[in-house]
Amino acid sequence: MKLFLSFCLAAVSTAAVAQEIQRLDPAADKIIPANAKLERVATGFDKWTEGPVWTRAGFLLFAEIPANNIVKWTPGKGASVFIHPSGYQGKEPYNGPEPGSNGMTLDAEGRVTVAGHARRNVWRLESLSPKAQITVLADSYQGKKLNSPNDLVYKSDGSLYFTDPPYGMRTQSDNDPEKELKVNGVYRIPNAQRQKPGAPPDRAKLQLVIKDLSRPNGVALSPDEKYLYVSESGKRVWMRYDVAADGSVSNGRVFLSAVGEKAKGGPDGLKMDHAGNLYSSGPGGVWIISPQGKHVVTIPVPEVVGNLAWGDKDYKTLYIAGSTSIYRIRLNIEGIHH
Repeated sequence: MKLFLSFCLAAVSTAAVAQEIQRLDPAADKIIPANAKLERVATGFDKWTEGPVWTRAGFLLFAEIPANNIVKWTPGKGASVFIHPSGYQGKEPYNGPEPGSNGMTLDAEGRVTVAGHARRNVWRLESLSPKAQITVLADSYQGKKLNSPNDLVYKSDGSLYFTDPPYGMRTQSDNDPEKELKVNGVYRIPNAQRQKPGAPPDRAKLQLVIKDLSRPNGVALSPDEKYLYVSESGKRVWMRYDVAADGSVSNGRVFLSAVGEKAKGGPDGLKMDHAGNLYSSGPGGVWIISPQGKHVVTIPVPEVVGNLAWGDKDYKTLYIAGSTSIYRIRLNIEGIHH
């Protein structure tokens, strides 16, 4: 695996973006400051940025999927390649649109965990170094290769949920000749956090917890961990499931629908704040959705949004991966840190 640090590849001085925030409910004022401004902090990336995560060392990592990079952005210093290749590792050309890695999150120890996407696994960096040891947490289910893990979230018990649509496969279709699983599932890795560094995954213990979605994408847990949220990007809805004490999920139902919305973008990456509000990529930008499933705010973004992350020391800054750029906006509520 080739890992390296590179020169600054894309940076801009912080620039405000003239977009009027759409406050759709009085609850918006508790979330969005009156003077909130969307800022673009880095730009010039290859078509599709994704999976941002704010590290405990005070920098942002995100995936630049078509370039097969994980990029590091540090306030005041700009952006540089952190890991390449982040996804597909073969010697032959990939011949698909998304060869890189995708979503990222932190475990309770601050280790970065990566949805490998075109690498077709879930892996963890054992330290915040591009040369750190890598531990593979999942790569197959019942003897068949995973499709292309997309997004992921830890539960407080150390288990890990991740989604597995075919977007990181060469054709992105259910008929891809390399697709081994018929299902596009949501999985749970019990005790993922406690897997020893470098140890192989316990493949027999991987659990398929949702198997009836066409394109499961972003995933998040409510603050009390009673609900699991999944973006269904194929049907353009957000789903909510009950989470049992043993980590199993049930009673899936549509939480909110974006069907019929005309603006570009749709349900994709998800994050939560401590008040239980859901933040997601949606038509026209970032949608903020109340715990009751009401659309209360749209933060317009001039590019299609892939995913989001809470950052800065107080976790009140929302970082937004929008196609070729990274944006941020200061909010009133602290986000959940993963």
